[in-house]
Amino acid sequence: MTYPPSFVRRYALAMFTSPQATLVLGFAGVIFVGAVLLSLSWCQQARPISFLDALFTSTSAVCVTGLTVLDVGQDYNRAGQCVLMLLIQAGGLGVMTFAGLAFQLMGRRMSLRSEAVLHDTFFQRQVQTEFWGIFRVILVLTAAVECVGAIALSILFLPKMPWYEALFSGLFHSISAFCNAGFSLLSDNLVAVREQPLILVVVMILIVLGGLGFTVLHEMYAVATTLLKGAPWKGARREFSFHAKVVLTVSGFLVIGGACGLAICGLTPEETSSSEVAINALFQSVTARTAGFNSVDIGKLPAASLLLITILMFIGGSPGSAAGGIKTTSAAILGARLLSGLRGRRSVSLANRAIPWEVVNRTDLLVALALLWNLLGVFFLFIFESQLRVDTLQLLFEQISAFGTVGLSTGITPSLSSGGKIWLIATMFVGRLGPLTVALWAIPRDNLKIRYPRGRVMIG
Repeated sequence: MTYPPSFVRRYALAMFTSPQATLVLGFAGVIFVGAVLLSLSWCQQARPISFLDALFTSTSAVCVTGLTVLDVGQDYNRAGQCVLMLLIQAGGLGVMTFAGLAFQLMGRRMSLRSEAVLHDTFFQRQVQTEFWGIFRVILVLTAAVECVGAIALSILFLPKMPWYEALFSGLFHSISAFCNAGFSLLSDNLVAVREQPLILVVVMILIVLGGLGFTVLHEMYAVATTLLKGAPWKGARREFSFHAKVVLTVSGFLVIGGACGLAICGLTPEETSSSEVAINALFQSVTARTAGFNSVDIGKLPAASLLLITILMFIGGSPGSAAGGIKTTSAAILGARLLSGLRGRRSVSLANRAIPWEVVNRTDLLVALALLWNLLGVFFLFIFESQLRVDTLQLLFEQISAFGTVGLSTGITPSLSSGGKIWLIATMFVGRLGPLTVALWAIPRDNLKIRYPRGRVMIG
């Protein structure tokens, strides 16, 4: 009996025992189970759904993307929509979150490796002593925000549908919005309710809260309760951490800047008044960062607006959230690095704080991997979708939308070939976990202590 070479065994062992393997295999397992459930006849309406389309939908739900080759409201019955809602919730909070919750309910303790992965998913600093307390607060906050959003949306949906449909639709859209998924039970997403700006406002609030990251959400809760109670106790949190300040500043800048840019570049011919342009430009700026809801026909947007939305989708939301993209903090560090380099500084500073070089290097690696993956993605889509006769911007838009787990589309998703669907499935998976996490899982670490002589090359 022959055995694989030693390096193959070491490689396979590293892939299945690394901390990243817990996330990668956990997400992959939930996606596969979801695909099997969504491909069963009891989840579907009259039209049968292929396993590839069910796998695409399950991946889009768990990776909280929102791209779909089907009409969720027409092709799936209530059972299928409930499965989809659970997959969105699992993907939004993260598979490790549900694992931790299950262990808590059973009164058991997670392994140190799993607890470390769960800790790194949410937190940027060492808080082991208060970890499970903060974890419980996050779950309670998530449930509270989604419940309030569901009640508000159900009330707003009542004039358009029966009360039982309004309740389910409100709950579904609340979870989808907070988890930044972008799935809708309406055939044209939120275009049909654009005359009701209150619906758009509620959805925007849920998207923003879900995209800030669970650590920032917890800090907002802690600061708010401290200020409301007067904080008589010593050590109470009265201000945000540096991480939260960067997230809130960059997020605010992108939302306002994106809305102004879309208003200037133009929307669709249906927006005839300045108020319609303002609310829809703001909504699309918020949702473009990761959520994927649309109140306008994306396929009718001018090229400049599509390119601006593509940039917002590539940046995405914030770390520790349901958002995809390279994240707001990475964009801030990248900008600070470029500015420091142009000024001839050796260190990188952001808001009067020095950024450690290991963080800067990790950001460089993340952005480089993201650019490389999306460049290959556009190339593959050119090959797979040559029959569609669409322009480069549409394929780029589709690729970045999948990578940023956004879910916006110019309308070509249902027409994709099998090869295009498989590639976007892989892209949504990589985008949700992060290209750096997937790369660290797939490529074994090199522990060799070798130094090579320096070599100089010309650049620029």
